[in-house]
Amino acid sequence: MKTNNRSVEEVFSNIPSADTTLVHEMIEKELQRFNHKIIVLDDDPTGVQTVHGVSVYTDWSLENIDRGFKEENSMFFVLTNSRGFTAAETTKAHQEIAANIVAAARKNNREFTIISRGDSTLRGHYPLETEVLKDTVEAQSDIRFDGEIILPFFKEGGRFTIDNVHYVQYDTELVPAGETEFAKDRTFGYTKSHLGEWAEEKSNGQYKAEHMTYISLESLRAMNMDLIEQQLLNVEDFNKVIVNAVDYTDVQIFTIALIRAINKGKHFMFRSAAALTKVMGGVSDKSLLTREEMMSDHTNHGGLVIIGSHVKKTTEQFEELKKSGAVEFVEFNVHLVLEPDQFENELNRVVETTNQFILQGKNVAVYTRRERLDLGADRKEEELKLSVKISDAVTSIVKRLKVRPSYIIAKGGITSSDIGTNGLEVKRATVAGQIRPGIPVWTTGSESKFPGISYVIFPGNVGTKTDLREVVEMLSSKSF
Repeated sequence: MKTNNRSVEEVFSNIPSADTTLVHEMIEKELQRFNHKIIVLDDDPTGVQTVHGVSVYTDWSLENIDRGFKEENSMFFVLTNSRGFTAAETTKAHQEIAANIVAAARKNNREFTIISRGDSTLRGHYPLETEVLKDTVEAQSDIRFDGEIILPFFKEGGRFTIDNVHYVQYDTELVPAGETEFAKDRTFGYTKSHLGEWAEEKSNGQYKAEHMTYISLESLRAMNMDLIEQQLLNVEDFNKVIVNAVDYTDVQIFTIALIRAINKGKHFMFRSAAALTKVMGGVSDKSLLTREEMMSDHTNHGGLVIIGSHVKKTTEQFEELKKSGAVEFVEFNVHLVLEPDQFENELNRVVETTNQFILQGKNVAVYTRRERLDLGADRKEEELKLSVKISDAVTSIVKRLKVRPSYIIAKGGITSSDIGTNGLEVKRATVAGQIRPGIPVWTTGSESKFPGISYVIFPGNVGTKTDLREVVEMLSSKSF
């Protein structure tokens, strides 16, 4: 069933306001009573788009998870990059992660909460990831999960859940998620926008929409904590809890009731976008990063932008970047992947040209050929293998850099993950903050190829049309 688009102004004018000062005081108190270590499993590096001052580990070894447990911060992130995995790889990774979390929690005598941070437009290995986590934790501990919280609200990206329907904002319109380009994703597609129906669809009918628990905007804005807490206390058999939200206030009110339910013995798994992590982790608001905060080593070298994502928003931002006088452009013809020798020559050309531009103090944008490689419906596996080869080649551009750029921007979730972990060889990074709403920046660790460099992780589906150009111009060593 199609749901009509809705006007942002009309929808938001009909939602009652809440006493934000009171909510702020209440959430602060409740978080002090919440002694869980929060481990956020990020299926691409964009999940840190609401936080700052937290660690991101790029592998899930027991050693690293133990380090995360020992940190003073209540929360740390583990980058899984599982959106780029097959189902089998995802299963294996999440079994290992869950086992290591249980072992580290036991060693540190600490209770924990796992948040599976997925895409705010509902793509990813769901419900596979949370089911594997649930089964593994339950098999290796005495924890039994009562339910799963589904909360894809992400204000910075214009993702709102209203009347249980998840929307993506396009200018002044709210479009149901199931009617956007994201729902047509070749790997993670779906048809439903109503989150209960979406969870039913994704679970192949194992969980029925009519039996799920729905946390309404009405009860959130009325601050009816007792009702919400009771709803959560009643959840059993790993049933789904759909949380409506249009503002951080809604997430804060929900979290107050949630912590109360958890402190009474309830156990939940979480599938959420980036907003919940900020609230549960008690992360304060922070101004957007300035050029001065990001450009610490005052090099005369140019910066590097790598564009891998093919979603419509990226293409629009790329077209806008072309209007900038701040950038030299290098196209990487990745379709030559079908001819290995030619592909190797093309990669060498791109690497050499990129090095020269950076050394000359010029900003360079390397972009993959914009047409998708399509071998036809019957050759999907082959296509996937080639896409991995392409991704490895794009990553190797950074790996083979001989000069340190003044900054690096990667456009697209999987692209930015591969460049961070393989190209820059980051083991642990600190989230410096955001350069634009929903666009995070890592400061790389001492072990990486370029220690202390500002690495901008620019999600494919986030930002205004001009954001990429404006960010590049802001970071450029030239003045505009």
